[in-house]
Amino acid sequence: MLVLNNTNAQPLTFFLTGIPGLREAQVWISIPFCLLYVIALSGNSMILFVVFHEQNLHEPMYYFLSMLSATDLSLSLCTLSTTLGVFWFEAREITLSACIAQMFFLHGFTFMESGVLLAMAFDRFVAICNPLRYTTILTNARITQIGVSMLIRNVAVMLPVVLFVKRLSFCGAVVLSHSYCYHVDLIQLSCTDNRINSILGLFALFSTTGFDCPCILLSYVLIIRSVLSIASSEGRQKAFNTCISHISAVAIFYIPLVSLSLVHRYGHSAPPFVHTIMANVFLLIPPVLNPIIYSVKTKQIRKAIVKALIQKQQ
Repeated sequence: MLVLNNTNAQPLTFFLTGIPGLREAQVWISIPFCLLYVIALSGNSMILFVVFHEQNLHEPMYYFLSMLSATDLSLSLCTLSTTLGVFWFEAREITLSACIAQMFFLHGFTFMESGVLLAMAFDRFVAICNPLRYTTILTNARITQIGVSMLIRNVAVMLPVVLFVKRLSFCGAVVLSHSYCYHVDLIQLSCTDNRINSILGLFALFSTTGFDCPCILLSYVLIIRSVLSIASSEGRQKAFNTCISHISAVAIFYIPLVSLSLVHRYGHSAPPFVHTIMANVFLLIPPVLNPIIYSVKTKQIRKAIVKALIQKQQ
């Protein structure tokens, strides 16, 4: 059996997969994917533009929103070249180094999004439960510290994952099951012991999204308790309305993530193309829907976008 690793003279090459069983229809299927990428890139770029250019949006809530948009933008760019390359040009080959780099950024920005959603939950918690100290707690310096700490956390959990993947050897077929490099997908192709890689992958998952999700739920338990103590129904409704966009962002991030995990674990009878399409759609749902949700549900963002579009036409 041929054993390949990254110490060979020839660089190890993997083959990405488009949509199994629907190869002839890939060009047509790529059209909606292309439209989703366009919406994701333009929508998140617009959010970043208005937050940085509108003075009245220079507040903690919108700084965190800009972090979310930057993360979504980066997440979309991570898979754009390989996904559309496979669909349009049958460009399936990818070297191990490029694959590991894509995997690092793909998982890193996914964990980053989870961290940003936690930071936004903390922002809503402080705004509703301790409004008088909101500006003193969430200063620009503290917001910067939160952003930097999330970056450090992601690099710290992903570096061991990447370093141990580079130590693996691969045998025989090196065909990945997605149009991008995914950690579980990659280590399953190894013909050497990958138990440490699996443990590191699980540790990275539980130390990021596994930690963030319960903290977000806890913050909303405290928020709901605080809101229910407000005497007027109008005040309660106003407080809840400030959280709707964030709750939606949390739902569209975690629900597809859990659904995809369940399909991979229990949906063995489903055709392979179902897994592939769901995996691609999962990565695009948050970047596509987050700008739409915040543009529709947040009055200040909506006004700023309309203002920017009017000024562009003049």
